[in-house]
Amino acid sequence: MVVATPTPLLRRGNKKTSAFGVSTIDLSEDKSIVSEMIVKACEEYGFFKVVNHGVPKKVIARMEREAVDFFSCPVSQKQRAGPATPFGYGCKNIGFNGDKGDLEYILLEANPLSLSQCAKTISNDPSTFSSVTNDYVSAVRKLSCDILELVAEGLWVEDKCIFSKLISDSQNDSCFRVNHYPPFSAPNNNNHHHHHHHHEEYNNHWDPSELEEERLHISPIIPSVGSKSRVGFGEHTDPQILTILRSNDVSGLQICSHDGFWIPVPPDPNEFFVFVGDSFQALTNGRFTSVRHRVLAMNSWKRRMSMMYFAAPALDAWISAPPQINNIYRPFTWGEFKQIVYSLRLADSRLDYFKNHDNH
Repeated sequence: MVVATPTPLLRRGNKKTSAFGVSTIDLSEDKSIVSEMIVKACEEYGFFKVVNHGVPKKVIARMEREAVDFFSCPVSQKQRAGPATPFGYGCKNIGFNGDKGDLEYILLEANPLSLSQCAKTISNDPSTFSSVTNDYVSAVRKLSCDILELVAEGLWVEDKCIFSKLISDSQNDSCFRVNHYPPFSAPNNNNHHHHHHHHEEYNNHWDPSELEEERLHISPIIPSVGSKSRVGFGEHTDPQILTILRSNDVSGLQICSHDGFWIPVPPDPNEFFVFVGDSFQALTNGRFTSVRHRVLAMNSWKRRMSMMYFAAPALDAWISAPPQINNIYRPFTWGEFKQIVYSLRLADSRLDYFKNHDNH
């Protein structure tokens, strides 16, 4: 299959940078090979794709169905589940300090008790919503633990559960988020007879305040790669240990390579993408780097929907690398780190606040 290389990247000398950089790791292969590949991917990009991951397609499809149903509700109904403080339904404001994005989302705590509470404001059938979400969250939590155990193996750490037990702790602070990036609606598309395509065009003006503005600026010309794309979600790293992402078949996700190139990641609705978070960077003493990423809403005629499981330890868990002579970061708890994260803008480098200054 021929993949079109994004043109802007070709003009900058002949550095090898293209969509081909992302490692795909088959989790059904031999453990020792897989663990080595994962470590390499965590060092090179802080990002990789997993296949044969063991999460049933049915579990993914049901979760998508629930999310589509929620985002197709009238604005007034969705707002019953908001505003996100930080959990619940949110729209536009994605960070804590005025960070904006062109999307709406739901953010949930990834534990059964909290999920069943939130389900009441999100769904007309809360028990279905919470059981579907629980199935999905349990499956991706297990996937996170599998990956973290493979990492421990690849790093030759004696205790293979050193990382995974942070996530499987019953007090873990993991969360689950579903982002919905609405399409640009072409002018007057309300008169189209497309009701049976509810799937594609269900987003009927999710943000009433934008309506007028949108009508004035809309242009029926499909944006070319060169034209200014809407920023769906601004550049940032994830503060947690790992993020497990699944998106539908609409592109937009880009990751930043160590040398500062933005690399588009082709979507793959049946597989998962794994991101190294800031906490993992600290846990490995900087050997892994948390990956900067963003979403540009390029393909603006179709809605993009993504689901992220953010694997985080308990608030009082210590984030520190196994004792080494020269730790880059001083030990800190997840709760302490999280406070810093909330006080900064999304794009800021938070780990700098925890650097050891005594190892010159």
